[in-house]
Amino acid sequence: MTLKTTQLRDAITFALAVGTTAVAGTGVANAQEGEKQQATTLDRIEVTGSRIKRADIETSQPIFSLSRDDITAQGLTSVGDVIQNITANGSTLNSTFNNGGNGETRVNLRNLGSDRTLVLVNGRRWVGGTGLGGSVDLNTIPTAAVERIEVLKDGASTIYGSDAIAGVVNVILRQNFEGAEANAYLGQFDKGDGSRQAYDFIIGTSGDRFSAMLGYGYVKEEPVMAGDRYISKEPTYTTGNFFGSGTSPNGRFALCPGGYNPATHVCTGGQTNFNGGAGTWTYDGAGTPARPYVPGVDAYNFAPENYLLTPQERRSVFGNASVDITDDVRFKTTMTYNERVSEQLLAAMPVTLGLAPGSTPLAQGVFISRNSIYNPFGADVSRINRRITETGGRSFNQDVRTFAMSAGLEGTLNFGEKYFDWEGGYFRGENKANNTTQGLFNLIALGQALGPSFRDATGVARCGTAALPIAGCVPLNVLGGVGGITRDMLDFVSFTAHDEYSYTQETYYANISGEVFDLPGGPLGFSFGLEHRDEDGYDSPDALINSGNTTGNARTATAGGYSLDEAYLELAVPVLSDVPFAKLLDFSVATRYSDYSNFGDTLNSKFGFRWKPIEDLLVRGNWSEGFRAPSIAELFAGQADSFPSLADPCNTANYGTQTTIAQAQCRAEGVPAGGYRQDSAQIRITVGGNPDLQPEKSESYTFGFVYSPSYAEGLDVSLDWWKIKLTDAITTIGGANIIQQCLDSGGTGPTCSLYDRNAAGDINTLLNTTTNIGGTKVEGYDLTVGYRLPETAWGNFSFTWDTTYLADQEDDIDGDGKFGEDIQQAPAIGQPLNADESGNQVGEYFQNDNRWRIRSNLTARWDKADWGATWNVRFYSEQDEPCDPGFEEYGFGYLCTDADRFVGIPSDTNSNGVWDGTAGGDTIQSRKASQHHIGATTYHDASVYWNAPWNAKVTLGINNIFDKNPPIVLNAFANTFDPQYEVPGQFFYMRYSQKF
Repeated sequence: MTLKTTQLRDAITFALAVGTTAVAGTGVANAQEGEKQQATTLDRIEVTGSRIKRADIETSQPIFSLSRDDITAQGLTSVGDVIQNITANGSTLNSTFNNGGNGETRVNLRNLGSDRTLVLVNGRRWVGGTGLGGSVDLNTIPTAAVERIEVLKDGASTIYGSDAIAGVVNVILRQNFEGAEANAYLGQFDKGDGSRQAYDFIIGTSGDRFSAMLGYGYVKEEPVMAGDRYISKEPTYTTGNFFGSGTSPNGRFALCPGGYNPATHVCTGGQTNFNGGAGTWTYDGAGTPARPYVPGVDAYNFAPENYLLTPQERRSVFGNASVDITDDVRFKTTMTYNERVSEQLLAAMPVTLGLAPGSTPLAQGVFISRNSIYNPFGADVSRINRRITETGGRSFNQDVRTFAMSAGLEGTLNFGEKYFDWEGGYFRGENKANNTTQGLFNLIALGQALGPSFRDATGVARCGTAALPIAGCVPLNVLGGVGGITRDMLDFVSFTAHDEYSYTQETYYANISGEVFDLPGGPLGFSFGLEHRDEDGYDSPDALINSGNTTGNARTATAGGYSLDEAYLELAVPVLSDVPFAKLLDFSVATRYSDYSNFGDTLNSKFGFRWKPIEDLLVRGNWSEGFRAPSIAELFAGQADSFPSLADPCNTANYGTQTTIAQAQCRAEGVPAGGYRQDSAQIRITVGGNPDLQPEKSESYTFGFVYSPSYAEGLDVSLDWWKIKLTDAITTIGGANIIQQCLDSGGTGPTCSLYDRNAAGDINTLLNTTTNIGGTKVEGYDLTVGYRLPETAWGNFSFTWDTTYLADQEDDIDGDGKFGEDIQQAPAIGQPLNADESGNQVGEYFQNDNRWRIRSNLTARWDKADWGATWNVRFYSEQDEPCDPGFEEYGFGYLCTDADRFVGIPSDTNSNGVWDGTAGGDTIQSRKASQHHIGATTYHDASVYWNAPWNAKVTLGINNIFDKNPPIVLNAFANTFDPQYEVPGQFFYMRYSQKF
């Protein structure tokens, strides 16, 4: 057959199998992979980042590759976890995300967000996750089916379209497999929890004109409870329950003696304690008398009831086949099916009703009637905070089914002496999910159960009045302490939510590539293609959640979609070859036109070059434009509630750090002088979509070299500088920024209309929907060194050292075109003060968002005869994070490693809107800015294998062999463990592989 793609593919696979080190920039990213192990004459292949097939595998763009052996040597059961270990990856979802997680594992290259990294499977765009946000759930790719992973560390919108701003991850599945193979994996933490097991079986056949493969995989991952690790058993390390939730199992209540109006949400005469004084009350358990609530002391330690590592179970079936219809035409098809069942477990529902901070407008209409049989106070209870632990907690469960299939024809056309490769095909991918949530409460039922009640003639408690009873209703007793709620009460007021999600992607594609005429450096190569894609999805929440009649996060239904047509052209222009100081000089040029049904069209182009002044040195560089189209969720998402941790700038801990203008605005919003005590770190925020969104835009630059000295065979060194500038970002401003920008403006800014407060000063409502505003700028370096030593009497040794250095990360939050404004920097005289955009954020930690300056991986490999071993070292550099002033205020100042840090903040004291300098009447205010230092962390993983004589392979391994503890992170969510680090403990595993 004259198809020109298989020989180099097979040769590369063989090279990887025997330990060839693929370094960034020199690793191959071919769209299809074989397993035949015979090196043959190299021919043309397609490389990730280009549609032009060529014999030279080194491109102008930096690429890093992982072979199947590299993947299995990490001792992991998820391809997503493997990809997250890549040094260019930032913070994103994985299975250690419990509160806020959904069972997905994503990739976030360059710290620009998982929706700005394009994921391909076999060189084609993979279907998005069920969240409708455009990010791919890597757990939907069957781990057992993966042959290799290619990571393009550069923008590639001109080649692949939307989303490829930060880079591309291309997962290549196993093909051309012959024989049969079975694998079994067992692992567990040294503490006896978090066990994992995985089993898979593959069978295939391959002939001259036909090949087929079929496989099955099963993975089960057990949980680790947060209460079983020191770092996560308290909301804040070593502080017990002090910084826990103000909504406790014994409750927190206030009376309204003058009567509560549920329609206007007004307490006539103001709220009082049970004894008529100020404040709130609680209990010490069932049957105990009421007593005043003591903030901090009576807070609830919710942390132990959460998962630290969430469980999931995955089943997958995958297969592919190809048949040569003629000598010049081949039919190929690939199908995968993956089911994921996962769970997140949170502490019991914090029910907030009436005038409790954080109550929704519907929840503010619910109170305990003075005529309730469980209300002994003779007055309405207008503030209700009650953690209903009688439910056993909140369980969030996902059942996600992913189906993907591709079918197409490929072949070769011969015009004269020229060969042209063509392909055309169809891809369909769909994610469908049915989610259930247990432990939620129905606000309508709560209103009935807490309203007037009575006992009938038989002594049975009934809702309503004797004249107007409410059929089926069971009065609820939230007063009197934990344990007072019976099973019958729970059955009436609680419900199990049933949500349904769907995401579907269909793509039709056709392209042709080849060489048209000769230039001084060789033939001019081209690729031209057309694509059509349809994407649609929906999120159908439970009826109670959609209506808002729930104590959980309310959200309304989402449904929408869009279509697009694209055309692209790519040229490979060889300028010089085999001349002095130019063994090679060529250019790559590409452009892509995209026409979307929702926002219109966009054109993006790129230019790259390769130059070899000598045989051992390749110099390369790229400039490219990129874009990201708004996702279905960003466009059409209905409004929903979220509860992020947010330190109100007007609370007592932060009030003193604000400027005089900001403090005055706090007071103007109803906050008492000196601030208010913020009882809960979680604030209800409403989020939603925006159908008028436009695409994001980006410009990317790379420049570097690959050095392979002839005097040191087996040594490859690559160093690349990169820079990405993102504008018109699709984002939300963020709750803290919305409040702070309003305060800094003195109440005149546009964000002031997005939130309001209740009479006590608490945030009541806050709206934070998507918009196009601002952007991000990142810059750094990638260094990869690979060395394969000559064979020795002690065996074969090879090393790979891969490092990403982040030099600069700056945001433009307010959209004024200035990146990284720093309020500590005084502007020029007569200019407005800088916005608070945090300057260069490298080395600074934000909640669930690490900005490591350095991530580095070192891998050492050894093999001799039937034995081999791998040692992996993973390094995360140090960071600093703000230390909450409340730690010092309440006696926990020891948590701040730099408690005496102060910074100077230029202030517009004369209120003329510009900086006039201290001589012109403005001042520099000293502000305390304590910090906590997050230390650098290094993990060591080791494994050893033996190739048994019966065609089997046995591997034993330990991840985190030295039992390195993760660093304490005070601003992590829900506890002091950040999910990007390893769960504390050593992890032992065994893998058995049998080939037939």
